[in-house]
Amino acid sequence: MSLATLNRQQHELAKAASQVEILDDNESIGIPTFKEKLEPIGLFPLKPTGVDIFQINVGKMCNQVCKHCHVDAGPDRKEIMTRETMQQILDTIRGTDVQTVDLTGGAPEMNPDFRWFVEEISAMGKSVIVRCNLTIIVANPKYNDLPEFYKKHKIQVVSSLPYFAARRTDAQRGEGVFEKSIKALKMLNEVGYGMPDTGLKLDLVYNPSGAFLPGDQMELQAEFKSKLRELYDIEFNELYAITNLPISRFLDYLRNTDNYEDYMHELVNAFNPAAAAGVMCRNTISVSWDGYLYDCDFNQMLDMKLENTATHISEFDWNTVNDRPIRISQHCFGCTAGAGSSCGGATT
Repeated sequence: MSLATLNRQQHELAKAASQVEILDDNESIGIPTFKEKLEPIGLFPLKPTGVDIFQINVGKMCNQVCKHCHVDAGPDRKEIMTRETMQQILDTIRGTDVQTVDLTGGAPEMNPDFRWFVEEISAMGKSVIVRCNLTIIVANPKYNDLPEFYKKHKIQVVSSLPYFAARRTDAQRGEGVFEKSIKALKMLNEVGYGMPDTGLKLDLVYNPSGAFLPGDQMELQAEFKSKLRELYDIEFNELYAITNLPISRFLDYLRNTDNYEDYMHELVNAFNPAAAAGVMCRNTISVSWDGYLYDCDFNQMLDMKLENTATHISEFDWNTVNDRPIRISQHCFGCTAGAGSSCGGATT
């Protein structure tokens, strides 16, 4: 199965403004605004609690083209972060309370300066997360040593695996992805990732394959652990259940299958005030491949830059960033439905 990016198709949804226009038209589908749900619980305007995490998209290039991808990543995407922008990020976070740097993409490992960047961040004593699609490890011999590189720098590896069987995984992520993912997981296990008492953390990410919310995270984790151990002798630490947000390719899927209205109603009906209080944008800054600043990775894909503070990493202002209002739209219902959803899974 081959899927072209929206960008390559010159699709209307390749434009952030087109996505925002659809999302903001709440009246036509009969749902309240996200602001109207926050106001009664005293969370509007939504404000930061501090900046603990810098999540950095180092490029949209990827060796996969997945159906649900909110980044619209793929082999044809040429947007890649430069070393100059990486250096500006390093200068910004050095000596600060930022605890974690979360590297994402695309496939972040495809950035030519990826390893240098990891080494520089690690040298600061910051925790590093790499969001690895697994198949990159076995895609090309030059990536085969990634497990050893991750181990050397004690990287937390977070990897997408939609299911513990080939059919559902390949349907979402591409033909042959499951087999390659299993091979990569075994390579990570071999160097100690996911194994007891190694301190090498290997977490998996589950996204639903259709227009529905994920099940209970702990139940899914137990099922994945049991099946992967039984069938493939694979170990991992935690499983993150993440709700698909209605943007980019998943928004395209929802509209093509006439599920958009029902899905938005499902998100709204499952609104959880506790999840709203714990949304990831309150302690995270998202940095795009070209150095622009956003409240979260999803706002980044909708080109909703920070408000009332600097919008580029070269001008980052610690004095105003913690007092900014967080920008919201209807896609935010995805992070506040049910047990909540963040890049670290359920929030309640």
